[in-house]
Parts: sequence; C-alpha cells; structure tokens
Amino acid sequence: MKYTQLGRTGLKVSRLVLGTMNFGPQTNEADSHAIMDAALDAGINFYDTANVYGWGENKGRTEEIIGTWFAQGGARRDKVVLATKVYGSMDRQGETWPNHDRLSALNIRRAVDASLRRLRTDYIDVYQFHHVDRRTPFEEIWQAIDVLVRQGKVLYAGSSNFPGYKIAQANETAARRGMVGLVSEQCLYNLAERRAEMEVIPAAQEYGLGVIPWSPLHGGLLGGVIKKEAADGRRASGRSADALANSTVRAQVQAYEDLLDKHGLAPGEAALAWLLTRPGVTGPIVGPRTAEQLEGALRAVELELPDEVLGGLDEIFPGPGPSPEAFAW
Repeated sequence: MKYTQLGRTGLKVSRLVLGTMNFGPQTNEADSHAIMDAALDAGINFYDTANVYGWGENKGRTEEIIGTWFAQGGARRDKVVLATKVYGSMDRQGETWPNHDRLSALNIRRAVDASLRRLRTDYIDVYQFHHVDRRTPFEEIWQAIDVLVRQGKVLYAGSSNFPGYKIAQANETAARRGMVGLVSEQCLYNLAERRAEMEVIPAAQEYGLGVIPWSPLHGGLLGGVIKKEAADGRRASGRSADALANSTVRAQVQAYEDLLDKHGLAPGEAALAWLLTRPGVTGPIVGPRTAEQLEGALRAVELELPDEVLGGLDEIFPGPGPSPEAFAW
C-alpha cells in the first residue's frame, strides 16, 4: 500500500480511504468485520464513518459495527486513523429537537461522546463537520473543538461538503485563535464531477488540507454500467439510471468505457487511479459492500494510467479549468 501525509499534519495515511457507509444497511456485521480485516491486512489504515451512518431507525449502527471490530483486539484501534462526522440529527423518529443537530457547541459535545461510546474508543483522530452550518459562527465551533482537543477526545478537525470560501473562513478563524484549523476536506470529486477543481481543491491546497474525494465512481456511473448491461442484462439503478437517461451523458460513458476497453483497463479501477493522479488528493473513499469490491479498489493503487489514457479521459470528461479563468465567458 502507498502512503502519504494527511495535509499539513504528521499523520501518515493510506492512498485509499475505507468508507464504511454500507456497513449495517447493506453489509452485515460479520462481513463488515471481514472487510475491515482485509483492508487492514492490505495496508489501508484510514477508516471513515459518520454518526448518522446506518440511517433511519438504525442511525449509529455503522459506528457500533466498527466499535465491535475494535473490541476484538489485535491492536486494531492503534493501527487505524479513525475519522467520523457530526452534523445530522441522530433522532430516529424524524423529529429533531432543538440543539440535537448541526454544529452548536452543545450538539458537538453530545455527539462526540455518543460516537466515542459506539466506537468503543476514547479518541477520534479526525472529527469532521459533515456539512456547513450557516447558523453557527466558526468562533463557537472552534471553541468546542478546542475543548475536545484539550480533553484528548479529538486530535484533528476536518470538513465535508464545504465550499472554498467556507474552508477559508474556518481556517482564518482558527488561526486567530492559535489553532491548527481544518486538516482535510471531503468533497464530491470524480471524472464526471470536476467542479471541485474550481475553488474547493485550490482552497484546500492553499490552507494545507488533504482532499478526500467521496463517490469516486459517481454512484456507479464510472464502474462499467453500460458494459455490465450488455454482458448480463444488469441495468443501472438509482442515480446512474437517471444520468444514463440523458443521451449526452450516455455517450460520454460509452466513450469512457470504449477507451478503457481499448487499453484493457477496468472502468472502476481506472476511475480510482485517475483520482490518485490529481493534485492535492490524499486518497479517494472506497465503500466496498463485499471483499471482491475491496480487491478491485486495491488494484487501482498500483495502476499507472498511460498518458494516452489520461489525455483521452480529459477529452471525454473535460474539467472546468482553473479559476478565475473558468468563470470567463
């Protein structure tokens, strides 16, 4: 496994991040444990989750599954850089009580203690703000994080789904308080969705944040959906099906699959390998439901895409270009 530094921190993390969103809703506890063991054996040391994973009536279930895995011993917790998130309501009835969601100091305090109990650990390496909270000033948020750092419950803070200007606001506020600030940003970024290149990734690079792309296969759209459809009749579902209903998108995906087929490359592995070539990217989040899916993701780390392929991918899925030039018309 290849490793890199997480932004400007001293943390050394794997170039793939194990996403756990499917643990509980789609993958049972035993299989989830097997996937985490296989990931650790392969050298993946960065595990990402969120307090709301498990969803609906099972919010928190994913953290519990990780907690029972840690409890098996074998220095599992010591070997893992653990990241979880706070923002969404943990109420299971659909009715949010005041101060039971978002990033108020009160909710952050409650949420971190609840996550620690579910995860069966006494600290979180990277505590991430799952979304922007426009109601809570960063001065309050950083005051809460400062307390948690002093208590030893949190080592670093990160963001998720932040626009570039919020990354700047957050870190300028932290700097005034003499704090480290955000060390990472999780953003939607893949071949088919490159808007992060305009402001989010430049802001992250300017402030020394690691970039952790989520949905690297764009909901399965970049995983060979047309080829699978032709081979065994497996039709795309969900967002991929909606996207393919657009003739322009379908033509792009077909050209993408044809290019990779010409070079003998698997679409999903190539999409991950492309992200690993992008400036500022620490490592994409992969969310395997099975051990086989994890194996495919691991192959991407060692895959070096030829210049001809990289050029072809840029032609099929052109990026927006650098800002402010990208805003010209």
